[in-house]
Amino acid sequence: MNKQDIINLLNLEPHIEGGYFRETYRDETTMMTERDGGDRPLLTSIYYLLTDDRPIDYFHQNRSPIMHYFHSGSAITYHLITPAGEWQTIKLGLNITAGEVPQLLVPSGHWKTAILEEGEYGLLGESVAPGFDYRDMKVATLNELTQLYPQHQKRLVSYIHPEKT
Repeated sequence: MNKQDIINLLNLEPHIEGGYFRETYRDETTMMTERDGGDRPLLTSIYYLLTDDRPIDYFHQNRSPIMHYFHSGSAITYHLITPAGEWQTIKLGLNITAGEVPQLLVPSGHWKTAILEEGEYGLLGESVAPGFDYRDMKVATLNELTQLYPQHQKRLVSYIHPEKT
């Protein structure tokens, strides 16, 4: 299979953060939150695909923790910035002996970016609890992250959405 087969067979569409996605589950049970709009589903899940022509999931932040599960293709490199400003790099993939991890939890409040550095595609799944809502996601601007984390200014540019630089 190639990236176009996966896009077609899983009915994926372009995502505003980069790559492709499709929501696969949205729990009908909801929970009350203090977030804009109040209620959120208990859990949501998506397929997420990065490809050689859409290789970057640009820096963004979510109010809910997100668990990422590697499915197939090439490993995906995640860069996280913790609320305290620590830069972390983790590779999501199946080559455990090389230090890759098959699943990765990104806690709420962490900034994250993901990059497909080689290969045609990397396919993963994501589960979010409380469930994903666009009102709970913030796409980074270069100005904002530079002000928050000036120590990372030089490496941020590559991972900021072009419309946000």
